[in-house]
Amino acid sequence: MNSKQIIAKHLLDIEAVSLSPARPFTWASGMKSPIYCDNRITMSYPIIRKEIAQNMAELIKENYPDVEVIAGTATAGIPHAAWVADILDLPMIYIRGKAKEHGKGNQIEGRILPGQKVVVIEDLISTGGSVLEASTAIIQSDAIVLGIAAIFTYELLKGNENFKNHQMPLKTLTDYTTLIEVALETGDISKEEMTLLKKWKQDPIHWND
Repeated sequence: MNSKQIIAKHLLDIEAVSLSPARPFTWASGMKSPIYCDNRITMSYPIIRKEIAQNMAELIKENYPDVEVIAGTATAGIPHAAWVADILDLPMIYIRGKAKEHGKGNQIEGRILPGQKVVVIEDLISTGGSVLEASTAIIQSDAIVLGIAAIFTYELLKGNENFKNHQMPLKTLTDYTTLIEVALETGDISKEEMTLLKKWKQDPIHWND
């Protein structure tokens, strides 16, 4: 297995990702989905979280070699950003969903200086809305966002379009296509379920009509 397949298998093994085409999950948006991902579960598995952090650090060094600061999105991206910043021996910040309504009214916690080059870490990419908003907050502080690094992406068309429209590079450790291929190989899903899962990626709204 390559690194993308290994990370995908880890996520399946610890049920950070669950696949259920027959009994779809309901997302917060109300959308029915055959997949549910909660990468926060990786925090509870030291060996896996260390492997994720090391792979993320290597991904960042390879794709964003000029990085000076590691940023985490609140809340799921924060622990991974902390572990990666420690490996790379770099400063870390995190970005709140919105500015605090008390104190100094910070949205960005930690110290970021104008002109510093930042990589933002997120645990999961769906449409990309929240991490792109976090990146905008960094840009508004006169720092430079080199790109986004994430553990997993659903590879949704809407998400791909959002990153393209924002001209924001995205690199991930693994992805939906790799995950369902690994799930088929390990027997976690059948060929019939694989067909439904492929349909969902192409059309998340009408895949199960």
